[in-house]
Amino acid sequence: MQDYAFKIRGMDCAEEVAILKRELGPGFGEENLRFDVMNGKLIVASEDGGTTRDKVVELVRNTGMEAIPWDKHVSQAKNGDSFWARRGRAILTVLSGVCIFLGFVWHSTQHGIFDALTGGEAERHQFPLSVIILYLVGIVSGGWFIFPKAWYAARRLRPDMNLLMTVAVVGAALISEWFEAATVTLLFAVALLLESWSVARARRAISGLLDLSPETARYYEKQSGDVVEAPIADVPLGATVLVRPGERIPLDGDVTKGRTKVNQAPITGESKPVTKEPGDPVYAGTINDEGAFEFEATKEASDTTLARIIRMVEDAQSRRAESEQWVEKFARYYTPVMMLLAVGIAILPPLLLGGSWYTWFYEALVILVIACPCALVISTPVSIVAGLSAAARAGVLVKGGVYLEMPARVRAIAMDKTGTLTLGQPEVQRVEGLNGTSEEELLRLAAALESSSEHPLARAILRRVEQDGVTVQPAENFQAIKGKGATGTIDGGQYWIGSHRLVHEMEAEGPGMHERAEQLEDAGHTVVALGKDNLLMGLISVGDGVRPEAMDCVEELRDEGIEIIVMLTGDNEGTAKAVSEATGVAEYRAELLPEDKVETVRELVDRWEHVAMVGDGVNDAPAMAEASFGIAMGAMGTDVAIETADIALMTDDLRRLPWLVRHSKRTLRVIRQNIFFALGVKAVFIVLAFAGLATLWMAIAADTGASLLVIFNGLRLLRMDE
Repeated sequence: MQDYAFKIRGMDCAEEVAILKRELGPGFGEENLRFDVMNGKLIVASEDGGTTRDKVVELVRNTGMEAIPWDKHVSQAKNGDSFWARRGRAILTVLSGVCIFLGFVWHSTQHGIFDALTGGEAERHQFPLSVIILYLVGIVSGGWFIFPKAWYAARRLRPDMNLLMTVAVVGAALISEWFEAATVTLLFAVALLLESWSVARARRAISGLLDLSPETARYYEKQSGDVVEAPIADVPLGATVLVRPGERIPLDGDVTKGRTKVNQAPITGESKPVTKEPGDPVYAGTINDEGAFEFEATKEASDTTLARIIRMVEDAQSRRAESEQWVEKFARYYTPVMMLLAVGIAILPPLLLGGSWYTWFYEALVILVIACPCALVISTPVSIVAGLSAAARAGVLVKGGVYLEMPARVRAIAMDKTGTLTLGQPEVQRVEGLNGTSEEELLRLAAALESSSEHPLARAILRRVEQDGVTVQPAENFQAIKGKGATGTIDGGQYWIGSHRLVHEMEAEGPGMHERAEQLEDAGHTVVALGKDNLLMGLISVGDGVRPEAMDCVEELRDEGIEIIVMLTGDNEGTAKAVSEATGVAEYRAELLPEDKVETVRELVDRWEHVAMVGDGVNDAPAMAEASFGIAMGAMGTDVAIETADIALMTDDLRRLPWLVRHSKRTLRVIRQNIFFALGVKAVFIVLAFAGLATLWMAIAADTGASLLVIFNGLRLLRMDE
């Protein structure tokens, strides 16, 4: 199967998506169709390229919309859309408004405002011909993009909101309610124009990510050594790129020369600039605050972290939230039911109760107008896309509306210890010299023995020595003792370093040493002993530091209604207990293998149903897959982490977890507000219609107002409220 992308002109909301599914589904299968409303994009999975393109174009044309192959659309976009494509809808809407206004003024100056509104109570068919022509021009221009879709819907016997509006307009014209017919058309056209604007507003929030990366980069040309400037797509891998102060970094790479601070907030949401030195990674789209520097490009423009984020945010729109799916199913049955209700209102009361045919036909038209599901179907996708965009700007990559809603429902969270609650990098915690050995001497000897080792504990000791400025001469005759430690010669003496077990073998355990080592291990440290022959010279404890924000994060999560937080680790009981107490996590599971983590998460899901697993996105992938959704910590620059998790926190800031829960709740709250409001307005006007108190222009004004309110309410999510 291969994906074929199309730009769909006229696809602005979920209603059009439902129409396209009904038209394309039988031929391609709904499971092979993916829709991106915000970008007007359709992706069809198929095996036959040429046939697929022709067939999609033809089938989409049958709906009154237009399909353009995506590559052709991109080519056209580079040259700029035509004036009519950009402004046609607005021009026709304004023309409709002007004609209706002129018709109303013309009629009211000759016959009074009341007659202009009704055509005269006694003689309804006495609108002047000139006024009727103006109203007709207003109706045609306002319905230019509506009536073709209504015609296709009628041909397929699949009513949609365009058909509802068209029937209402034609019906009003047939009973000479010209002003109301024209007003309904105008207000509906305004609603669609504003809907199109809101979609473009949300689309710009996402496409703003594209503006983060500069279009060109300056780099050294390898053969000549000259500095050349070229589009970022043409910069070869391994090229040395130059960045000046205040410029955006064009590509991912590693710093080779210079020292600076980089503002990574556009991608990660971090508030403070990060210091960058030779060897440190830099990422496309971030901003060089101070100091010129050079870096080696390690990724092509299409494969940078920013490029992957953009692709995933765009793809996220096709993973529809539960609320979106519910609204679509509801609208599928709602529209035909409302049309049947309108027919019943037009026919049954005059037949059964002897009422006026005109009166009940008019009220049936009111029902058709207020039945338009526009406000309902636009309410959810706009809110979801706004929520996804705000999260991306905060450094939280959510891979779809379905995952944006999940944190609001989560009841239990399983958190990996290393790299999540802790910093993920062992550091020397304590240095205790024994038998007359100073701390500096103990570190020097330990570093000499560990200088050839790649073990994490050895790396921690070497980092500490480097920080303290201690000069180290590597040991001679170094020999590793598997699973225990190592030995080597320093200044002619034979030294050893290793675990508590090695101390026993060297018969160097002195009084109180065992108790002291256990105390350090109970504090969550790993103890490294160093000695010469059978003389113990000192103990070095190495531990993974707890994140300073971990305890606050755990407390905030509890405040947000998380009922249980469980820490999962493969470390020993003492270390797990120490980290649990330091972070405020009430429960922990220690000495777990990867399969044990999966089983623990499975038990949590059975008990709490909605469970999140937070880890590094690599080692914890099986447990993440078992949870309701997975959250990867510190995914910035980590390809596997971004690919693995459903939600990726681009920085190591644990405070983004409670923010995510709050943001999800806020998004869900806005969606529910929009749905209840849209349905509530319709219910009120249905009652008013039965009571004979509603008019056509009141109904369409209410529906347009409802559409505007739900759109603006959804766009509130773009604000970065904490």
